[in-house]
Amino acid sequence: MDLEIVYLQRDHARAVEVAREIAQRAPAQRPNYVLLGNEGGFGPACLRILDRAGVPVLMVFNGISDLSQRKLSGAPREKYRLWLGSLEPRAEDAGYLTARALIAKGRSLAGTGSRRPMHLIALSGDKSTPSSYLRARGMRRAVAEAGDVVLDQEVFGAFNRDKAREQMRWLQQRYPEARLVWAANDLMAFGAMDAVRERDLQPGRDLFFSGVNTSPEAMQALRSGELSALAGGHFMLGAWALVIVYDHSKGIDFAASEGLEMDQPMFTLFSPAQAQRFSQMFGAGRFDAIDFRRFSKVHNPRLQRYNFDFKQLLEKQE
Repeated sequence: MDLEIVYLQRDHARAVEVAREIAQRAPAQRPNYVLLGNEGGFGPACLRILDRAGVPVLMVFNGISDLSQRKLSGAPREKYRLWLGSLEPRAEDAGYLTARALIAKGRSLAGTGSRRPMHLIALSGDKSTPSSYLRARGMRRAVAEAGDVVLDQEVFGAFNRDKAREQMRWLQQRYPEARLVWAANDLMAFGAMDAVRERDLQPGRDLFFSGVNTSPEAMQALRSGELSALAGGHFMLGAWALVIVYDHSKGIDFAASEGLEMDQPMFTLFSPAQAQRFSQMFGAGRFDAIDFRRFSKVHNPRLQRYNFDFKQLLEKQE
C-alpha cells in the first residue's frame, strides 16, 4: 500500500480544501481510498466533495453522530454511496477505565475505614469533538458507580497543557479537598501537575492524576508513580483502518460482520509493567515488528471478526 498523509495542524476547516484538491486531481492520480476524520464537524462537506469525485471514504476516529450533521450526510452508503462507513475507538472506555483506576488509587490510600467522600476534578478536552464528549461520559459513569466520589467541577482544557495549568491554579484554590484529578489526555494531566508543583505539592503523593495517550512522557510518569492511571492504544486506529481498506480492496467488505459504523474497543489501561514493555517494544516509534497481515481477513480466511484491542500487541509480540 502507498500511503499519503496530509497534516491539518488542527486547522479543521482546511480538511475541505484538501478534499477539493484531491477531487481536482486527474482520475488516475486520485487515491483509491481516503481516511477522513470528522474533526470540527467538516466531515459532511468533505464527503460530498469526495463522493462526487468517485473516491471511497472511511471515516476514522470521529464519525458523524450529531443529528444536524446526519441530516446533511445521511447514513453510510445512503446519500453518499462511497462513504463506506466509520471506524472509531470506543472513547468512553478511556474515560471510564482511567477514572475507575484513579478512584481505586484514592480508596487504597484513604483506608478501608474512611467514610469521607473523595473529591475529583475533571479536565475534559472540548465540547465539540465526539471522542472528547465520550471520554468525559465514561469518567462520569465511573464516578456515578463509585458512590463515594464527588465531582467538584469539570472544565474544558482544549487538550492543551498551558490552559490546563492555568485552570488547575484556580481549581486548587476553589476545591482544596480535591485530591483526584482526571484528565482527558496526557498533556492536560501534565499541565495540572505543573500547577500542583508550583504549590510545593508532589503528583502521586499529595494529588493523584490520570491521563490518556501513550507518549514517552506519559509512560515514564506512570512508571514513576506521578500518573496513577493511564489508558491508550487508540492511536493504532490508523493501522487498523488500513487493514480494513486493504481487505475491502480485495473484495472483503467489513459491513457483513462488523456493521457500517464500527465502534471498537481499542483502549488499554496500562500497568507500570506494561508501560515498561511498551517503551521497550515501541518506545522509538517503531512498529516494524508487528506483522499486520495476521489481522487481515484476506490473509486469514478463518478470521470471523476483527480484533483491534491494543493489549494483544503487548502480550503476543516476542
